[in-house]
Amino acid sequence: MPISAEAPSGAKPRNAPVKPEERPGLATGFGEEVRDEWHKQTFVRASPKPLGTDVIYYNDRKGVDAMTGYKYKVDGAQKAAGEVIEWGIKGGFRYLPSYKSGGKRFTVGSPGSSYLIFLKNRCKSRLEVVLSVDGLDVIDGKPASFSKRGYVIAPGETLEVKGWRSGWDRVARFEFSSVGGSYTNRRHGDTRNVGVVGLAVFGEKGVNPWTWMPSEVRTRQTANPFATAP
Repeated sequence: MPISAEAPSGAKPRNAPVKPEERPGLATGFGEEVRDEWHKQTFVRASPKPLGTDVIYYNDRKGVDAMTGYKYKVDGAQKAAGEVIEWGIKGGFRYLPSYKSGGKRFTVGSPGSSYLIFLKNRCKSRLEVVLSVDGLDVIDGKPASFSKRGYVIAPGETLEVKGWRSGWDRVARFEFSSVGGSYTNRRHGDTRNVGVVGLAVFGEKGVNPWTWMPSEVRTRQTANPFATAP
């Protein structure tokens, strides 16, 4: 007769759901509200599919160590979507420590500190960016998708997304919190996708964003009128 194994006293049964307040690591909370005006712009997408997407995983130091094997430090700002955009996570004026491991990008945060998402349009045409934090759209706070409208960034311009939009002229700062104290848990009771920031970049209809990229401009600017013949 088989003997049934019982869990030790006080131990969780295998596969038992873990309560949000018991999960380790960082998530993103609904921080202090600050003034941040948003002027919506008309933007017709070239396609319902983005030019490209990118992901940044974040956690505290112990969490990043647990999620990675061999890792190496990288610049906080990295290019994405065919290099038309550059982006990263800043804590104040500086990028937070960032690493690459297994082809993925990780950023280290600190509990209770605020952060922002920094973006720079590297091309000569407008771009629309849709951003998500912990699986939620940063503009409406609902589950993120490519169909949501995003922020429009002019050619060569930068954008700082400081928090969850709570009105046309204000946001609630992104703040590293516990999983139980996260915005997604408090609003939706769902913590499956904490610890990840997503980016989707869309081009404008009738415009090729790669026509005058920095590499082509540099090549033109450094053309040699007296190059040595082969």
